[in-house]
Amino acid sequence: MIDYEEELKKFEPCLDVTDAEGAIYERELTDILDVLQEVLREAKSSRRVRQ
Repeated sequence: MIDYEEELKKFEPCLDVTDAEGAIYERELTDILDVLQEVLREAKSSRRVRQ
């Protein structure tokens, strides 16, 4: 049987939404749009070299 009082003592609250948002936005993450833009830049620069 679950001892609810004991489980409540172990409980640690999760990050607040604003704390989580801050932690996420502080990290500089590369998304798929950044990757595609870099691929296009490289493709354009390699086309210029060939011509």
